[in-house]
Amino acid sequence: MSTEDLRPGTAADGNPAGDSGPAEAAAGPGEDTAGPGEAAAGPGGARGALEAVLMVVDEPVAEEQLAAVVGLPTAQVRELLHELAREYDGYTRDGGTLPVRGFELRQLAGGWRVYSRAAYSGIVSQFVVDGQTARLTQAALETLAVIAYRQPVSRARVSAIRGVNVDSVVRTLAQRGLIEEVGTDPVSGAFLYRTTAYFLERLGIGSVDELPQIAQHLPGLENLHDFDDASL
Repeated sequence: MSTEDLRPGTAADGNPAGDSGPAEAAAGPGEDTAGPGEAAAGPGGARGALEAVLMVVDEPVAEEQLAAVVGLPTAQVRELLHELAREYDGYTRDGGTLPVRGFELRQLAGGWRVYSRAAYSGIVSQFVVDGQTARLTQAALETLAVIAYRQPVSRARVSAIRGVNVDSVVRTLAQRGLIEEVGTDPVSGAFLYRTTAYFLERLGIGSVDELPQIAQHLPGLENLHDFDDASL
């Protein structure tokens, strides 16, 4: 149930406010009532609890996981997350406006995370990176592209497609968290690789289905299936 449904004079179960317990009666307008995880124990209630968690995560967190942490139903947590995202973008619950924050709440790679706002990317890059970004080599980018479009795929098949040995490049991509092992090929027994949630996060997309369609730019792409590990 939405926090907006708790109107003055009505308890969470629809009974008059006089029938509510002491904890509900003490809650002021707009405040969240405590769930099983005592999400409202802090001064900011459930919203504050969600913000506290989102400020310390280093990868997108699923709604279900956030709901378990703050002790609220997933639907209510989802509503609160969208409400926070709108607030950071400068909109209030009643349609008013607020100053746009320097950060934003995005839903990417199957979860939620706070990011610095894209408009300030130049300033943030200058402060954090200061020209020392460890960039991927052309060989690494090409290998990553093959894995992204052909996943799950083995190193042998990537090597066949690129025409060079990719063992060291695959290790580098795995160390950077851009790809990961996902079982073995049932025929050859070779390890299979796929891209990770971190890869999606870095590209700013929600799934590999959102990758650009490149078949029309690569004549002969339909023959990629001919590169079979069993024949190598």
